[in-house]
Amino acid sequence: MEKKMKILAIVFLVVAVIGFLDATYLTAQHYSGNIPPCLIAGCEVVLVSPQSVIAGVPLALLGSIYYLALLILSIAYLDSKKKQFIRLAAYLAIAGFAASLYFVYLQLFVIKEICQYCMLSAGTSTTLFILGLFILFKSKETQALNV
Repeated sequence: MEKKMKILAIVFLVVAVIGFLDATYLTAQHYSGNIPPCLIAGCEVVLVSPQSVIAGVPLALLGSIYYLALLILSIAYLDSKKKQFIRLAAYLAIAGFAASLYFVYLQLFVIKEICQYCMLSAGTSTTLFILGLFILFKSKETQALNV
């Protein structure tokens, strides 16, 4: 495993941990019936809105599963050095970024309130998207050199 790819994977893993902790905190708050304390007004509106669940499943739980998958794939890559794991994580991060864009749209234009925890998740998704692009570019670059 080359050093730059390993560093990218470690940073990817750390950012995914942040996203996982954020989403898991919101999931726990949802199932306990609590609204987490917010520094900005509007958090509670977003967190109890009809858009905060899909078929009764909180978006935060789906986020936890998403970030957990990224964690598992990152660790699998760092452990096995098989690039398909980190590439899959990068592609998943692209899909997560697309979902995150939609969720930010919902906050800004449908609900018209902002949730700081949701925006933290959007920030982590954006960072993972950018890291994922670097990973895909770097893995294709090294693949071309090995041919």
